[in-house]
Amino acid sequence: MTVVRTGASGRALSLAVWGLTRAVLLLCVFKVFTVPGPDVTSDVSVIYRGWYEVLRAGSYPLDDVTWQYPPAAALAVLSPDLLPFLEYASAFFVLMLLCDALVFGLLLYAGGRPGMRGAGTWLWVVGVPLLGPTAYARYDLMVTAVAVAALLAGVRSPRALGALAAFGTLLKVWPVLLLVGTARGRDTRRSWSAAAVTAAVSALVAAVVLPGAFAFLTFQRDRGLEIESLGALVFHVARQFGWEGRVELRYGSMEFAGPHVALVSTLALALSVLAFGWLLVWRLRARTFAVHTPADAAFTAVLLFTVTSRVISPQYMVWPLGLAAVCLVFRGSRMARPACLVLVATAVTLLEFPLGFAHVVASDAEGVALMTVRNGLLVAATLGAGRRLWRDTVPSAGRGRPAERLSRDGRAGTPASAP
Repeated sequence: MTVVRTGASGRALSLAVWGLTRAVLLLCVFKVFTVPGPDVTSDVSVIYRGWYEVLRAGSYPLDDVTWQYPPAAALAVLSPDLLPFLEYASAFFVLMLLCDALVFGLLLYAGGRPGMRGAGTWLWVVGVPLLGPTAYARYDLMVTAVAVAALLAGVRSPRALGALAAFGTLLKVWPVLLLVGTARGRDTRRSWSAAAVTAAVSALVAAVVLPGAFAFLTFQRDRGLEIESLGALVFHVARQFGWEGRVELRYGSMEFAGPHVALVSTLALALSVLAFGWLLVWRLRARTFAVHTPADAAFTAVLLFTVTSRVISPQYMVWPLGLAAVCLVFRGSRMARPACLVLVATAVTLLEFPLGFAHVVASDAEGVALMTVRNGLLVAATLGAGRRLWRDTVPSAGRGRPAERLSRDGRAGTPASAP
């Protein structure tokens, strides 16, 4: 990805574009403009607000199977209390704008430092509005802000990376993957130990303060095959040939139900296990850790587990988008092509939800095409990211690409292989 403008003019332009596009997003979630398709704001005004009332009463939503989030998610649901002068949904949307602004500011600052670049800032500026109002109507922006802060802070402080990754994990699980690419030795010991302590203390506090902190584990385990997932393509196509299944609203999303759905769902879980196995093999064989490796590895890992998941909700696109932006801040990262594929996949996601969601539910020609293109782009981005990560970090006979090792102050050092 190439940024045409640099320096002060480039930063001013990115700020102007960010402000303009975010104003449009706010107009959409406040329903000044109406986006065709399902009302994406209802999750906040109805579901989140309902959870808010239960949490305020002193318990997690134990009787609501749509509550599938770890303990710290309660903080996201309760966060509109920070703006008591606004109605719940309005306060939530404003907080999402502030989280968006935080990510933008972090990327802008990091991109302006010596040896860094502004491509990541532009990816974020352009990418978030491509998802449409969904970006502000879920709490995934909060989690992504924590993840971006963790990776950027980790350049200088592995302990900060570990603590923020643990907090993010207790918000929505996937930020645990931020730890997969830490440099061997001292950095890994510091970041992983900080993560373990933060997670243990936070989980204990959550369990003591409110009952039912870990009820989400059962609800998440029982989820089926959501119609936007990669595995669901099997049944979108099968419906064209008389498959007798159906689409049902279950566990807060539209899922396929019928013959062979359980089998495909199990195969999706098996793919996730294989993805974990690949990451484990990569971790054991990787020898070269550059300053950008933690971001590249986290981006790849999140793509792996997103693509193989039984659920790929539209808001999930915020995760790889934020991590891709961090990758592109570093000049040494080779994740530009996978990042661009994620950017295009984000735009296609808006076309399938909310704009074309009726076609996806019906599995008609337009719906199948949208899901094939979106998920195909994600698969291509995942394979490309994995290949680049492997080539950059795993030594191979007859091939060597020098990488920069993290120095003590977190800046790029001399080419070397990590012990």
